Amino acid sequence: MITKGRPVVIAGYDPTWPAVFREESRRLAELFPDTPAVIEHIGSTAVPGLPCAPIVDIMLGVEKLEEVEDRIPAIEEIGYVFVPKHEPILPSRRFFEKGLAGPRRHHLHVVEVGGEFWQKQIEFRELLRGSPRVAAAYFGLKLELAGRFRAKQRDYRCSKFSFIEGALAAVRKRRERGDT
Repeated sequence: MITKGRPVVIAGYDPTWPAVFREESRRLAELFPDTPAVIEHIGSTAVPGLPCAPIVDIMLGVEKLEEVEDRIPAIEEIGYVFVPKHEPILPSRRFFEKGLAGPRRHHLHVVEVGGEFWQKQIEFRELLRGSPRVAAAYFGLKLELAGRFRAKQRDYRCSKFSFIEGALAAVRKRRERGDT
Protein backbone atom coordinates (compact mmCIF):
# COMPACT_ATOMS: atom_id res chain seq x y z
CA MET A 1 0.00 0.00 0.00
CA ILE A 2 1.26 3.50 -0.74
CA THR A 3 2.00 4.95 2.63
CA LYS A 4 2.32 8.51 3.79
CA GLY A 5 5.98 9.41 3.67
CA ARG A 6 6.90 7.19 0.72
CA PRO A 7 8.68 9.50 -1.72
CA VAL A 8 7.20 10.42 -5.07
CA VAL A 9 9.58 9.03 -7.68
CA ILE A 10 9.70 9.94 -11.36
CA ALA A 11 11.83 7.49 -13.34
CA GLY A 12 12.93 7.38 -16.94
CA TYR A 13 10.79 5.34 -19.29
CA ASP A 14 11.48 1.62 -18.99
CA PRO A 15 11.00 -0.25 -22.27
CA THR A 16 10.19 -3.43 -20.32
CA TRP A 17 6.91 -1.97 -19.00
CA PRO A 18 4.81 -3.27 -21.92
CA ALA A 19 6.19 -6.80 -21.34
CA VAL A 20 5.50 -6.49 -17.60
CA PHE A 21 1.94 -5.49 -18.46
CA ARG A 22 1.51 -8.42 -20.87
CA GLU A 23 2.68 -10.92 -18.24
CA GLU A 24 0.37 -9.51 -15.58
CA SER A 25 -2.46 -9.37 -18.10
CA ARG A 26 -1.98 -13.06 -18.88
CA ARG A 27 -2.03 -13.99 -15.19
CA LEU A 28 -5.16 -11.93 -14.55
CA ALA A 29 -6.98 -13.28 -17.63
CA GLU A 30 -6.52 -16.80 -16.25
CA LEU A 31 -8.65 -15.76 -13.26
CA PHE A 32 -11.55 -14.75 -15.53
CA PRO A 33 -11.92 -17.67 -17.96
CA ASP A 34 -15.72 -17.56 -17.98
CA THR A 35 -16.11 -13.77 -18.02
CA PRO A 36 -15.51 -11.44 -20.97
CA ALA A 37 -12.87 -9.42 -19.10
CA VAL A 38 -10.94 -6.77 -21.03
CA ILE A 39 -7.48 -5.84 -19.77
CA GLU A 40 -5.77 -2.57 -20.70
CA HIS A 41 -2.41 -0.99 -19.90
CA ILE A 42 -3.18 2.52 -18.64
CA GLY A 43 -1.36 5.35 -16.95
CA SER A 44 1.95 6.87 -17.91
CA THR A 45 3.82 3.55 -18.18
CA ALA A 46 1.52 2.82 -21.14
CA VAL A 47 2.92 5.83 -23.03
CA PRO A 48 6.18 4.98 -24.83
CA GLY A 49 9.01 7.32 -23.86
CA LEU A 50 7.17 9.11 -21.03
CA PRO A 51 9.15 9.29 -17.77
CA CYS A 52 6.89 8.61 -14.81
CA ALA A 53 6.41 6.86 -11.50
CA PRO A 54 7.53 3.25 -12.04
CA ILE A 55 4.08 1.78 -11.37
CA VAL A 56 2.43 -0.31 -14.08
CA ASP A 57 -1.28 0.53 -14.03
CA ILE A 58 -3.59 -2.19 -15.26
CA MET A 59 -7.29 -1.74 -15.85
CA LEU A 60 -9.44 -4.85 -15.88
CA GLY A 61 -12.91 -4.27 -17.25
CA VAL A 62 -15.85 -6.54 -16.54
CA GLU A 63 -19.50 -6.32 -17.50
CA LYS A 64 -20.66 -5.96 -13.88
CA LEU A 65 -18.40 -5.07 -10.95
CA GLU A 66 -19.97 -7.87 -8.89
CA GLU A 67 -18.11 -10.33 -11.14
CA VAL A 68 -14.87 -9.53 -9.34
CA GLU A 69 -16.13 -9.76 -5.76
CA ASP A 70 -15.79 -13.57 -5.57
CA ARG A 71 -12.41 -13.40 -7.31
CA ILE A 72 -10.71 -11.12 -4.77
CA PRO A 73 -9.04 -14.08 -2.96
CA ALA A 74 -7.75 -15.44 -6.29
CA ILE A 75 -6.36 -12.01 -7.23
CA GLU A 76 -4.66 -11.84 -3.85
CA GLU A 77 -3.18 -15.33 -4.42
CA ILE A 78 -1.19 -13.98 -7.38
CA GLY A 79 0.32 -11.27 -5.18
CA TYR A 80 -2.12 -8.38 -5.20
CA VAL A 81 -3.40 -6.68 -2.07
CA PHE A 82 -7.01 -5.51 -2.11
CA VAL A 83 -7.26 -1.84 -1.02
CA PRO A 84 -10.93 -1.06 -0.31
CA LYS A 85 -10.29 2.28 1.40
CA HIS A 86 -10.82 4.19 -1.86
CA GLU A 87 -14.31 2.78 -2.47
CA PRO A 88 -16.19 5.59 -0.67
CA ILE A 89 -14.66 8.02 -3.20
CA LEU A 90 -14.66 5.65 -6.21
CA PRO A 91 -17.45 3.13 -5.57
CA SER A 92 -17.34 1.96 -9.19
CA ARG A 93 -13.76 0.66 -8.86
CA ARG A 94 -12.03 -2.14 -6.98
CA PHE A 95 -8.37 -1.32 -6.41
CA PHE A 96 -5.38 -3.61 -5.81
CA GLU A 97 -1.63 -3.09 -5.39
CA LYS A 98 1.22 -5.53 -6.04
CA GLY A 99 4.97 -5.73 -5.62
CA LEU A 100 5.41 -3.04 -3.01
CA ALA A 101 8.54 -4.61 -1.55
CA GLY A 102 10.28 -5.17 -4.89
CA PRO A 103 11.60 -2.93 -7.64
CA ARG A 104 8.35 -3.00 -9.64
CA ARG A 105 4.91 -2.06 -8.51
CA HIS A 106 1.54 -2.64 -10.06
CA HIS A 107 -1.84 -1.03 -9.59
CA LEU A 108 -4.91 -2.95 -10.68
CA HIS A 109 -8.12 -1.02 -11.28
CA VAL A 110 -11.17 -3.26 -11.76
CA VAL A 111 -14.11 -1.39 -13.27
CA GLU A 112 -17.05 -1.88 -15.58
CA VAL A 113 -16.13 -1.77 -19.28
CA GLY A 114 -17.49 1.41 -20.81
CA GLY A 115 -18.06 3.15 -17.49
CA GLU A 116 -16.84 6.69 -16.79
CA PHE A 117 -13.56 5.56 -15.17
CA TRP A 118 -12.90 3.20 -18.09
CA GLN A 119 -13.60 5.87 -20.70
CA LYS A 120 -11.44 8.56 -19.08
CA GLN A 121 -8.47 6.25 -18.63
CA ILE A 122 -8.52 5.09 -22.24
CA GLU A 123 -9.14 8.59 -23.58
CA PHE A 124 -6.28 10.13 -21.58
CA ARG A 125 -3.86 7.32 -22.48
CA GLU A 126 -4.66 7.80 -26.16
CA LEU A 127 -4.28 11.56 -25.86
CA LEU A 128 -0.80 11.17 -24.32
CA ARG A 129 0.22 8.61 -26.93
CA GLY A 130 -0.99 10.80 -29.78
CA SER A 131 0.15 14.23 -28.61
CA PRO A 132 3.82 14.73 -27.74
CA ARG A 133 2.98 18.30 -26.72
CA VAL A 134 0.41 17.18 -24.11
CA ALA A 135 2.68 14.36 -22.93
CA ALA A 136 5.56 16.83 -22.44
CA ALA A 137 3.32 19.23 -20.52
CA TYR A 138 2.07 16.37 -18.34
CA PHE A 139 5.64 15.25 -17.66
CA GLY A 140 6.61 18.82 -16.70
CA LEU A 141 3.67 19.01 -14.32
CA LYS A 142 4.61 15.67 -12.76
CA LEU A 143 8.19 16.83 -12.18
CA GLU A 144 6.98 20.05 -10.58
CA LEU A 145 4.49 18.21 -8.37
CA ALA A 146 7.05 15.56 -7.39
CA GLY A 147 9.31 18.38 -6.18
CA ARG A 148 6.51 20.08 -4.31
CA PHE A 149 4.98 16.95 -2.76
CA ARG A 150 8.09 14.81 -2.21
CA ALA A 151 6.54 12.58 0.45
CA LYS A 152 2.85 13.31 -0.06
CA GLN A 153 1.61 10.74 -2.56
CA ARG A 154 -2.05 11.70 -2.14
CA ASP A 155 -1.39 15.42 -2.79
CA TYR A 156 0.76 14.53 -5.80
CA ARG A 157 -1.97 12.32 -7.31
CA CYS A 158 -4.81 14.75 -6.60
CA SER A 159 -2.90 17.69 -8.06
CA LYS A 160 -2.80 15.99 -11.48
CA PHE A 161 -6.60 15.75 -11.79
CA SER A 162 -7.22 19.29 -13.02
CA PHE A 163 -4.62 18.87 -15.80
CA ILE A 164 -6.17 15.58 -16.89
CA GLU A 165 -9.72 16.95 -16.82
CA GLY A 166 -8.64 20.10 -18.68
CA ALA A 167 -6.81 18.13 -21.37
CA LEU A 168 -9.78 15.81 -21.89
CA ALA A 169 -12.21 18.76 -21.98
CA ALA A 170 -10.07 20.46 -24.65
CA VAL A 171 -10.12 17.29 -26.78
CA ARG A 172 -13.90 17.02 -26.46
CA LYS A 173 -14.32 20.68 -27.37
CA ARG A 174 -12.15 20.26 -30.49
CA ARG A 175 -14.21 17.20 -31.45
CA GLU A 176 -17.47 19.12 -31.04
CA ARG A 177 -16.13 21.88 -33.31
CA GLY A 178 -15.04 19.28 -35.86
CA ASP A 179 -11.31 19.98 -35.40
CA THR A 180 -8.95 17.04 -35.70
